[in-house]
Amino acid sequence: MSHVLSTAPLSAPERAERWHEAVSHTFVPLDVTLLEREPAPGSIVGRSLGGLRIVDVTAGPQTVTRSSRLIARDGQELLILTLQHEGSSLKEQDGRQSVVRPGEFSLSDSTRRFRKRLDGNFRFTSFHFPRHRLRVPDEDLRAVTATAFGTGPGSGALVARYFSRMAREAAGLDGAVGRQVAATALDLLALLIDERRGRLAPASPESARATLVRVQDHIMRRLSDPALSPAGIAAAHFMSVRSLHKLFQAEGLTVGGWIRLQRLERSRRDLLGPDARSGGVAAVARRWGFVSASHFSRSFRAAYGMTPSQWQWQCDGAPEARSAALAV
Repeated sequence: MSHVLSTAPLSAPERAERWHEAVSHTFVPLDVTLLEREPAPGSIVGRSLGGLRIVDVTAGPQTVTRSSRLIARDGQELLILTLQHEGSSLKEQDGRQSVVRPGEFSLSDSTRRFRKRLDGNFRFTSFHFPRHRLRVPDEDLRAVTATAFGTGPGSGALVARYFSRMAREAAGLDGAVGRQVAATALDLLALLIDERRGRLAPASPESARATLVRVQDHIMRRLSDPALSPAGIAAAHFMSVRSLHKLFQAEGLTVGGWIRLQRLERSRRDLLGPDARSGGVAAVARRWGFVSASHFSRSFRAAYGMTPSQWQWQCDGAPEARSAALAV
């Protein structure tokens, strides 16, 4: 269930008061200073997923401060991951200061003082969760607060993409799936921190789940390459082909089978689009890495019990089937 707040209907003085209350209620108690004489409208949209609180915030220039006084008053032990979409923020905690730009994210720990300054209009998504759910040593966490992640080498960009997608799809995930998605998100974040601190534990179940997500993300970004292979995927992740196969076996899949399934699902969707009418089935097959139209047709029939042309014909006669397929 989500909640929505907008200060657009309020007068400028009312906006300032209402915004301070809303921010402290949504996050943790914070001192808020708006940097405009007449504050711009702001909005907060929140929902929950698997024990995580997800909040989208849009507003104008301001600073927020978590002081020792507020920490002592409420004692909440939360971590807040903030994914910046528009505008930039200056984050300060644990003796560090960093600028977080669009596409990047940072961590804040509610048990210690922090400050954030946003000098222009901004939009971000934050994720709040109990500190104990992120299983990393406190000294490692202290070493990465107020640090900008999300670009450059390592797992930062993967974590940013995963959290962003999780926020977009949260409304459609049921309880059990939502809990698993949220748990994997925190596993990925722990893996990133371990990676940054040089403390990877590849044998742990959490690391295995996070590594599988990282490998699948790598595959999805190269799905159109017909040369994509287990050997190349394993080499890109500094593991053996045997270890790669073990990752997928734990999910009841083979590497090749998972790649084929992803290619078929995207091809099935594209067969109903306008480009398939002009370029034909062969163009769709090439787009998603199939080496030939005949190989694609055989794989499609084996998976769905009909040829690609029969699928197009069936959906032309059933608008509801077309809508469902294009929505995937």
